[in-house]
Formats: sequence, structure tokens, C-alpha cells
Amino acid sequence: MNHDTKALLLECGAGVQMALGAIDDVLGQTRDKALEQALLTCRETHRALEKQTKALLAAEHIPEKGANAMARGMSWLKTSAKLAVSPADETVADLITDGCNMGVKSLIRYRNRYPNASETARTIAGQLIDSEQLLCKSMQPYL
Repeated sequence: MNHDTKALLLECGAGVQMALGAIDDVLGQTRDKALEQALLTCRETHRALEKQTKALLAAEHIPEKGANAMARGMSWLKTSAKLAVSPADETVADLITDGCNMGVKSLIRYRNRYPNASETARTIAGQLIDSEQLLCKSMQPYL
């Protein structure tokens, strides 16, 4: 596995962990069933991509990177504070939209930074980007 492939897979894995944490943080706060279903569908897509990423890294004996603890903590704090003040689907949609936009931006940046990554790694990054863009679009009616 070349350096770019390893680096891109590590970033994808860390991004998936951030996304899954953010989705889990808001899932119990939704009222609308369609909103909840959009979150659950995205979570399942991310879990499948996480499994694929972990398997590729494990095959090369490369330990996972994990989500940045500071970023994860700040995300949780922001989510908790906003939902405490305004526990509504609009707040959930706002938080998820912000998270998706940050995730897409980061994943595109990493995909561009590691141009020699394998097609498999680039495909995983692309699928994550597509999943986050789809989730972001599905949040629009709630904003």
C-alpha cells in the first residue's frame, strides 16, 4: 500500500468516526420520521464504508487513526448546547448540515492531497462525499 493510499484511508476512517458520532448525538432528538430515516440510512452507509476501510488497513497491519478528540469534543459540546436551547428538527438539520459541509470539504481536500491513492481508496472517499452530500440535501426541508 503506497503512502497516499494509506493516508487517504486513514483520513476516511477518521471522518467516518466523526460523522457517526455526530449522527448518534442527534438521533434521539428527532421528531420527524423522515428526518430520522435519513440519518439512519446515512449511518448505515457510513458503517459499511467504515468496515471496508478498516479491512483494507487491517490487511496491511495499519492501526486506525481515529477521530480528532478535540474536534469530537467540540462537536459534542456544540450539539448538546444547541439542542438544550432549541430541541427541534430544525436544530438537528442545522447541525447535520454544518457537519456534512465540513466533512465534504475535508474529504475533497484529502482526496486532492493524495492523488496517488489507489482507486479503491479514492472510491471510498467519493462514496463518503456522496453520502454526506445526500444527507445534507435531505436536511434542507427542515432548515
